Amino acid sequence: MRKIVLFASVAVFLLMGYAFTGVAADHSYVGVGKCKMCHKSKAKGDQYGIWLKSAHSKAYETLASDESKAVAAKLGLEGDPQQLDECLSCHVTGHGVAAELLGKNYKVEDGVGCESCHGPGGDYWKSSVMKDREKAVAAGMIVPDEKTCVQCHNEKSPTFKEFDYEKMVAKIAHPYPDKAEKKE
Repeated sequence: MRKIVLFASVAVFLLMGYAFTGVAADHSYVGVGKCKMCHKSKAKGDQYGIWLKSAHSKAYETLASDESKAVAAKLGLEGDPQQLDECLSCHVTGHGVAAELLGKNYKVEDGVGCESCHGPGGDYWKSSVMKDREKAVAAGMIVPDEKTCVQCHNEKSPTFKEFDYEKMVAKIAHPYPDKAEKKE
């Protein structure tokens, strides 16, 4: 009976157009490489470089560590953490979505990439869309907030430590420089 209820809940959730990530299921993932094309220059804020130095970019890699293997074993999970849905759901962007939504440049090894926080970029990654924030949001871009972060940074995580949103968001901040700053 429990399986039937769960199945029905998942079916309704998917019919509503959402994958387990909480984002609309009709947008495809393009991968960090597409974002990097425009977000790597110092003049534009080097968002890619900031991400590359962050723990998010190493999220998949950390699952290969002895510590991650010990955590999985302690939870009674059998197998390689880099293959377990319970781990990948928060350590890999787009994990669990339909394969056809994962573009040719998508890489599991990128860990928690841009699209984990900003939503699948298939319909907003182009410069012509990104130049207009309203247009980008309409095309699926998410402006992340605390709710975005706590989808993974919560008490359900076996390695959870207190999550101070303001402190953590400052740690990963990667703003686009204001046009006023460019004139100076």
